[in-house]
Amino acid sequence: TLEGHSHPVSSVAFSPDSTLVASALYDQTVKIWDAATGACTQTLEGHSRRVDSVAFSPDSTLVASASYDETVKIWDAATGACTQTLEGHSEPVSSVAFSPDSTLVASASRDETVKIWDAATGTCTQTLEGHSEPVSSVAFSPDSTLVALASYDETVKIWDAATGACTQTYN
Repeated sequence: TLEGHSHPVSSVAFSPDSTLVASALYDQTVKIWDAATGACTQTLEGHSRRVDSVAFSPDSTLVASASYDETVKIWDAATGACTQTLEGHSEPVSSVAFSPDSTLVASASRDETVKIWDAATGTCTQTLEGHSEPVSSVAFSPDSTLVALASYDETVKIWDAATGACTQTYN
């Protein structure tokens, strides 16, 4: 049992190397847990509103957190240091994902967009617009070339991560 949560947990993620677990909390924090021992190794503080989504980088060294404060933060999983704050959404950020090749981060928001960020620089490279309701979830294809978005508008849209073109809509 992982002990230390005193607020609702909105999201959880395993590190790809299976050594860590990250949990997103309504108390504006992210907790990092040792998967083998259950010990809390880091409490990541820096968001000003609840955290709704967490994701690990493919090499397990970074954690991304998406928050109602309209930002995504990138954290060093070992030290707990915030290395980047990604700003640009105008509503809460509901989901975050790293691309499998580690080059991109995607963030889905209640502002009906997804932003694609350069993972190294934190620069927004694409803003994907086309949903008529909040975007609730985002995922990359295994080859990192496509991004799938789920929305409250009852659709899933597939986008080209490089060009920002919508290639398919599932109703």
